[in-house]
Amino acid sequence: MYSDDRVLVAYVPRPADFNLIETQSWYRIPQKTAPKGLHAEYIAFYFGRRFGEKKWAVHYFAENLGHELVRRIDLIPNEPDHPRAEEPYYKVQLGPLKSLERPIISLQWRRILFVHTTWDRFAAAAEMNDLLLEGDSLVDREFVALRENQAPNYRIADSVAKYSW
Repeated sequence: MYSDDRVLVAYVPRPADFNLIETQSWYRIPQKTAPKGLHAEYIAFYFGRRFGEKKWAVHYFAENLGHELVRRIDLIPNEPDHPRAEEPYYKVQLGPLKSLERPIISLQWRRILFVHTTWDRFAAAAEMNDLLLEGDSLVDREFVALRENQAPNYRIADSVAKYSW
């Protein structure tokens, strides 16, 4: 695990959904609502209200081993009459599930579908706000390195034009 590895925190609404993660090592995301961060190195799981005492927190994560596009009916064949049975979903293949020593909690209820963060933030987080990326040095590593080293052979203006000193 590297500090700048990407982590996608993903919502798990029901214990039955988490059971699929635990027993079959995959997580599903509807294609029409999929985040741009499907290429994150790790996927972490934020539990919804149906998880009792574990609700509104991240307790587990797993390595992202890749994804494929399949119909929902192919993922969950015992729900053939589901309204989205024929819709495409990303099936994200997962490595072994790992438990956090200390869950990352939400201090207030919030609707979270996906949160993009970095491994260093994820590893240090105590609560959900600690995961949020706001363009500081933990996120904009290239910019900080270029600024600190004054990158003599690198055209900063071309590469990081959105920033100004």
